Formats: sequence, C-alpha cells, structure tokens
Amino acid sequence: MEKKKRYVNAPVVKKDAKALVTGKPVYTDDLAPKNCLIVKVLRSPHANAWIESIDQKAALRVPGLRCILTWEDVPNKRFTMAGQTYPEASPYDRLILDRQVRFVGDAVAIVAGENEAAVDRALALLKVNYRVLDAVLDFRTAKDNPILVHPEENWHALCPVGADNKRNLCACGESGDGDVEAVLRSCDYTIERTYHTLANQQTMMETFRTFTYLDTYGRLNVVSSTQVPFHARRILAHALDIPKSKIRVIKPRIGGGFGAKQTVVSEVYPAIVTMKTGLAAKMIYSRYESQIASSPRHEMEITVRAGADADGRLRALDVYTLSNTGAFGEHGPTTVGLSGHKSIPLYRTEAHRFRYDVVYTNRMSSGAYRGYGATQGIFAVESIINELAEQMGMDPVAFREKNMVREGDIMPAYYNEKSNSCALDRCLARAKEMMNWEEKYPARDMGNGKVRGVGVALAMQGSAISKVDVGSVSIKVNDDGFYTLMIGASDMGTGCDTILAQMAADCLDCDIDEIVVHGTDTDISPYDSGSYASSTTYLTGMAVVQACEKLRENIIAKAAQYLDCKKETLEFDGKKVYQPEGDKEITLLDIGNRIMCNNEDDLTASATHSSPVSPPPFMVGMAEVEVDKETGQAELIDYVAVVDCGTVVNPNLARVQTEGGLAQGIGMALYEDVTYSAAGQMYQNSLMQYKIPSRLDVGRIRVDFESSYEPTGPFGAKSIGEIVINTPSPAIAQAVYHASHVRVRELPITAEKIFFGMQEQK
Repeated sequence: MEKKKRYVNAPVVKKDAKALVTGKPVYTDDLAPKNCLIVKVLRSPHANAWIESIDQKAALRVPGLRCILTWEDVPNKRFTMAGQTYPEASPYDRLILDRQVRFVGDAVAIVAGENEAAVDRALALLKVNYRVLDAVLDFRTAKDNPILVHPEENWHALCPVGADNKRNLCACGESGDGDVEAVLRSCDYTIERTYHTLANQQTMMETFRTFTYLDTYGRLNVVSSTQVPFHARRILAHALDIPKSKIRVIKPRIGGGFGAKQTVVSEVYPAIVTMKTGLAAKMIYSRYESQIASSPRHEMEITVRAGADADGRLRALDVYTLSNTGAFGEHGPTTVGLSGHKSIPLYRTEAHRFRYDVVYTNRMSSGAYRGYGATQGIFAVESIINELAEQMGMDPVAFREKNMVREGDIMPAYYNEKSNSCALDRCLARAKEMMNWEEKYPARDMGNGKVRGVGVALAMQGSAISKVDVGSVSIKVNDDGFYTLMIGASDMGTGCDTILAQMAADCLDCDIDEIVVHGTDTDISPYDSGSYASSTTYLTGMAVVQACEKLRENIIAKAAQYLDCKKETLEFDGKKVYQPEGDKEITLLDIGNRIMCNNEDDLTASATHSSPVSPPPFMVGMAEVEVDKETGQAELIDYVAVVDCGTVVNPNLARVQTEGGLAQGIGMALYEDVTYSAAGQMYQNSLMQYKIPSRLDVGRIRVDFESSYEPTGPFGAKSIGEIVINTPSPAIAQAVYHASHVRVRELPITAEKIFFGMQEQK
C-alpha cells in the first residue's frame, strides 16, 4: 500500500506537551500514594570490604521505622540489572544485598520507615563492622590482577562473551577482516595513538525513582521511571525469586533517561520492602546517589592504528578497546562492541581488526548512555583520522571525501551489512557549506590574543539491535470510530508516542487526534524490548505500519458484511468504506458503534516486528572553537550538525533531539570531569562539582538534515536518538588543536590541559 504522508515529516506538537508545560502530575513521584514507606540504602564507604556484622539495635528503636534488611534477608540468587533481551549478555553477578561490598556507594542495608526523618535517623544509627580488602581501582591493571572483584563461585555468564570472573574479565573478543599487520607494513603513512574517555553521567532531570505496592490479588505492582518495563519485570522476578506472573510494571512519563534507566537501578529496593512488609514503598534517588551509585558511561581507553597511502587512500584500521565496567557487568559486554563496530565501518579499508577487553574494577558499575560505546569509539577513530590527515598534509574533509562509506557499500566491519541508505556525502558537503570550511580551515588569528580553529567528525549508529530487538503494537477501533494504539515502547521525553501516532494517522487516513496512545503497562501492552538502541521509530514504527494495514483490511471486511457485498469492491478513505463503482457506503463512526452490539468480530489488529538488519543513521559535525593563547581557555563559538536519519518523521522533535544530544556531547568534550580519591571515592558527587553545560555554554548550534530513504524502515525512516551525541568530542578536539597546536587525547578538554600543552611547546 502506498502510504500518504499528511503527518509524517510534519512538525506535529507532542501529544503530552500541554500536560508537561502546565505541570500536570504525570511523573512517578507525582503518582505515588501519600502513605508510602520511604526507602533508602546505607552505602559502603569502602571500595572493597567484607561485612563482618551489622548492629541494628539502636536503629530498630527509632519511632516510625518499619523495616531493616541486610544480606541475610534477601534471596541468595545472582542476577544482572542490565535491561537487555534474555538471555542477557551481561553476567549474573549481583545480589540485592551482598556481604561483600565492591565500590564506594555499594548497597549495605535497606531501611524503610513511615517518614524520611525516621529513615535518616535509623541509617545514622546502624553500626557496620567492615573488614577492608585491597581494591582494584586502575582498570589498566585489572585484567589477571591477583585481587578479584568477583571471587564468588555462584557468579555465572549466560552467553559466551569471553567472561571469566577469575581473571576480572567481564568480556573479551576479537573480530576483523584482512591481514591488518601486512597492510599496515605496506602503507606510506602509519600512525598509532591512545585516547581516553571517562565515565560520564547522564544527569537526567528526573533521578531514578520507583514506588511499589501489592494489589488486591497479592501481585507486586511496580511503577517506575524506566526505559525497559518488560525487562524490569524479568529482572525483578529473578532478583526476588518469584514468578513473572506475580509482577506488573507500569511506566508513567519519564523525566529523561538517556540510557541510565535501561538499568534497573532503584526498582529492587522498594520491591523487596513491599514483599517483606506488604506495604506500599517508594525510593527516590537523591542527586548525590545518582552521581555515586548509578549507571554512567563506560570509561574506555582506546588504542588505534591507521595506515594510508601517499595518494590519501585509507587502507587499514586496528582498534583495541579497554573498557571499565566497574564493580558489576551491566552492559559491559555489549557497549564495548559498538566502540569498534560503529566507528571502523565509517571508512572503506582493505583490512580492519577490532579487539577488546572489558574488566571489573572496584568502581561504580557502568551502564548504558546515549551512544552506548559508539561515542567513545568514534572519539578515538575520528581523532586518529584527523591526526593521520594532518600527518599527510591533507585537509581532513578532503581525506574523508576520499575514504568514507557511501550508499550501496558493503560494510565488512558492520556485520557485512549493505548501506542501503546513506547520505553521508551530502551531509559532509552541506556541513562544509554551513561552516564556510574552506575560509576558516584550519585556523584564524583574531588579533586579540585569541585564535579560532575548526574541526570535523563523522558518526554512525544503528537502528535497533538486529535479530534481537522486538517492537510490538496493537490497535483497535472504538465506538464512534476513533482508535486506541497500545504500545510497549517507553516514551522517555523523546516523543515516540507522538511519532507512532503520526505514522498510524497516515496509515489510517485519519486525524492524529483520533489516535489515542496508551503507554506501557506489562499487563496490557504488547511485548516490546524497550526504548533503547535507537529502536522505537525504526522498529516499533514498522510494527505500527503493519498493524494498521491489517486493521484496514479488517475494517473493510466488517463493512462488506454490513453492506452485504464483496470486500474486493470496497475501499476505505479513513472516514468511510465505500464502493468506487457503486452506491453503497458506511461510515467508520457507524461501524464503530455497530460492532458494540450483536457482533462476533473484534476490530483490532496487532503486529510484532524484528529486523534482520540495523541500518545506520549518519551524521557530520563541525566545530569552531576559540582558544585564549594566554590562559588556554577554549570557547565553542559555532557547531554545525547535518544528520541523515532517513525520512525525518517529525522535524521539530528531530531538531531538538539533535540539539540536546549535541549539548551532551559538548559537555563530554569540554566540561564533564570524573576523578577519584586514592581510596576510590568519586569527587564529583553533585552538580556543583560535576559540570554540565548550560544553554549559554554550548555556543551557537545549527542543525540541518539530509534525507535518505531506508527501505526496511517505516516511511523510509531510520533512528536519530543516539547518533547525535557522537561528533562533538573529536570535532572539538581537532578545532582546539588547530587553534592551539595542542592535541588533547583525554577528555574533557580543559583550559589546564591546553595551557600546559602550549607551555611545553614554548
């Protein structure tokens, strides 16, 4: 069916916009019962320690205290908090509470009471006797270290990802194509560099939060700010050692997630309290807790080798990633793959190799963050491409024009997928024009002690996890002929409820206000993997298209019954079913009302979609940075971004997605530092210390789109959620180099690093 586009590619206002801007109570804490028990966690002051005993006597005497739980009170069943499709690639290495604590901030005991004051008082009165153990704090020394982060015997991995807890390995592996060593030896130019990215925090406005209660039938109901309701149900069933049928997870509006809420960070604590007491309970993470005990980006050190011929042809890329998963393996085995598989395929090469180790350390465990490993890998690969072009005396834009992937290419480093939709060449040409690259490259002395330099970077991501992720919807006709669209995906502020409604409205030729979207409830919604891996528009969107096509057929069949004619003679225009060659017709309103009485056909349709491929969106970013030669201070003046996400479904939402992702990428590049004490305590434990950029800090951001058409996507669409964070770090690093001749390979790029680099040159 040729789909008309009335709403797709139109700037439709988000369905929840009015509720949000008027402050309606739509978030988790707004909805929690007022008599919930308040749940908090006592956290370890040590990076590695064994709990000898916990004296609860004084704490138990606090008025209003209802529950103290220790390792003795929870199931001894290991699980992972990673929200991934079963069987999870991440090892089962957690307990709700463990006798061994593995990082500063790890959970020691759960305390619940009738009010916050009682809980805080009880926490202060708990006396814990620790036996402090040696810790592994440097991830470069973790592999095969005699100090084991997970010495326990009941640790286990469900998938063969190269994990071995007796070597502090969460995962390891190697892939490639061609003889990298031989090709590098024959290159005219070779280069090897190492790059370091830190464990950045997502810092979403709404911190982790969950409330739980038992319903009339004794089932555990969990209302949580989560991106993965169905995965959360499974994880809780494993952790609590109860059947999944005893758990219901409901997702209200989410105040930002960016991948943080693809990990079940807060859910287990109120859930176990409710199971133990029978009472409603809630846990609201403070910003302090969100900084020290959450699921930040994986720290990675990436060593890249590249080789090219004198004519500017890139011939080989060799990438080794060392990833720090921290105390637990959440997302460790999966994020690392993207550091190579979403960076190396940007270029045509004769040979490539990708190797990696993911190691345990006694640091806060890492998780999912927008870009999911590709961000770190693209910083390294795009930086070495810039350095290689510099070594060869080539304009880095010209070098990319000669070597980048193009439409129709087979990508050996990307699972041998074919690039069916790729406007990367047009994105680069447009960005070059917007930045006025030829005039500004490489730098301009402003004559006031400041120099402006420009830098460029490419990026790619994916659209869902091929052959794994599932998107599902069901849609039904109601009386009066409006529709209810049931989705299992989680709108986390990205506007997927609106985007899916746009697609449904175009498929059914109706007004978008006639599509009522119902959010995720595991008891009601069709199964969906969740909102991560840039999957919703591409995967769930295709499920919407398929379900609507089925529903149109069902509507026509029911109309044929009412009109007493053959369905082959009828057409449906969104308002009525009619005979183009006759005079019979019936409105959808009449059909909707008639099916309420004396009817044996349910006017519903469902569809589930999984894709064998994951078509990448592409992007070009260019930065103009001004460096003060006296102080080393770098200021971002201008940032240009051109994105190929296939067909743009909603230009307004795509634009703000891009601008928001760029702001996060700029923060990673210039501001967000993470440092630890010698004892493993994170210093940046509040937003006073952990600096994220404000609107005033990100300079001028300009966004444009170059559309391609992805044949496997709905209306030709691909993803956009993650790719937009990936270009700022390498582009800004290159712009800083052009302005100051200082090459910063460890993020963030601070004034101190630039200043001391300039002093060394003198």
